[in-house]
Amino acid sequence: MKSTRYLVAVPAALALALAGCGGSTGSGSGGGTDSSASGSADSGAPTDDSNCADEAVFCIGLVTDTGKVDDKSFNQSAHEGAKAAAADLEGYYKYIETQDAKDYAANMQQFTNKKYDVVVTVGFLMTDATVEAAKGSPDTKFIGVDQGYPEGTSETNLTGLVFPEDQAGYSAGYLAGLMTKTNKLGQVLGLEIPPVQKFAKGFENGAKAANPEVSVKTVYHPAGDNAFNDPVWGAGQAKTQLSQGADIIFGAGGNTGNGALQEVAKSKGAGTDTYCIGVDTDQWDTVPAAQPCLITSATKLITKGVTDTITQAKDGEFEGVQTVGEAGLAPYHDFDSKIPDDVKTKVDDVVKQLQDGSLKTDVTL
Repeated sequence: MKSTRYLVAVPAALALALAGCGGSTGSGSGGGTDSSASGSADSGAPTDDSNCADEAVFCIGLVTDTGKVDDKSFNQSAHEGAKAAAADLEGYYKYIETQDAKDYAANMQQFTNKKYDVVVTVGFLMTDATVEAAKGSPDTKFIGVDQGYPEGTSETNLTGLVFPEDQAGYSAGYLAGLMTKTNKLGQVLGLEIPPVQKFAKGFENGAKAANPEVSVKTVYHPAGDNAFNDPVWGAGQAKTQLSQGADIIFGAGGNTGNGALQEVAKSKGAGTDTYCIGVDTDQWDTVPAAQPCLITSATKLITKGVTDTITQAKDGEFEGVQTVGEAGLAPYHDFDSKIPDDVKTKVDDVVKQLQDGSLKTDVTL
């Protein structure tokens, strides 16, 4: 087997549309809720997981952190990627939404007990639990989204799917630095963990590279279990930042960030004097309530990364501890004509330099 790696690309306008979530939801015995979906109904794909131990049946399981698969952001992107892989490979897919962090192991075990071929775990906070599960179930291949494993991790059935969030954040910040009229920017973020920090520090560095006069107000959610699912807190923080003069706010933190985006969208001058920037996926599609202010999103191609990595797992080319996915900026959509051509040209140049490695974000954690 060989290591699977994906080239980092940061296109200036990259669409990532997500479909709605399917399947009925029921109780999960591991401390979560679960639902299932197989490939096309006409494909002959399995309709349950009773035969996952059969080599001819390909089964994919996904465990979220303490969040939902319809969060319009991170979890949904991974869910859509796994669901797409099941459809492409004529496999069976089921997910479990974790309700409490103490249930990570039990939720993964629901899949390994039934001999699932691949288990996808979503989120940095699941890193340790995923490593332990991989050790205990060597015949199952584990994909940890946003999980960077330390050197020396020896499990060949494990890969962490990570992304250059600093590059996406830098590109978005560079745009914001050129677009701001008040020279005040804001960030409303989820929990202060490395992937979120990379977005935040990249955003700030990009903004200051474009406009040395700019200042960036950054707030992280203070809690644990609901750090990415607290839209009320996110909205309150955005409201405060707007009152302090910020005219562009970056919301990066699942539903918490979505709350910030929607608060900006409701503000006076949204789309003319105040703007917002989404995260993870093209939130023009997933959070339409943010469209009045949403000039772009700093994206990670989670859906594509998950689909591609599952496909590699099925093909047997799966080893190497770390897989690097792609990141980029979403299209400007309705704001394309409102963003000056010279601004778009400058952002495109920065994106190309990040892509070819001639420009560094100077983000260190």
